[in-house]
Amino acid sequence: MTVKYTPDHEWIQIAGADGIAMVGITHHAQDALGDVVFVDLPAVGTQLKQKDVAGVVESVKAAADLYAPVSGEVVEVNEELRADPSLANSDPLGKGWFFKMRVADPAELDALLDQTAYDDLVKNG
Repeated sequence: MTVKYTPDHEWIQIAGADGIAMVGITHHAQDALGDVVFVDLPAVGTQLKQKDVAGVVESVKAAADLYAPVSGEVVEVNEELRADPSLANSDPLGKGWFFKMRVADPAELDALLDQTAYDDLVKNG
């Protein structure tokens, strides 16, 4: 199971060889946003290019775009998160995932940050 991060504080987890990845926001992102009150998720079937806006996260403090970490097709959205946006705060790396996508170009993952590089970004950012 590989997890990669974007400089915009999204994570992507590749679980298996089927090319399906789960996407969400990091602890740092949810902490910076504060209490999440609404999420706008992409529609299943949406084709995204890397760095496309895939949705919006709204909190009591601000609204922030959610970017696609890689190119691909949205195959599932987290309806539980839509019903209870606070999951993005309470469990951002688990039940608070945003959507699943079929990765179009696995080589795009190589440009993302590993855990050490992401931790350095947050610490020095």
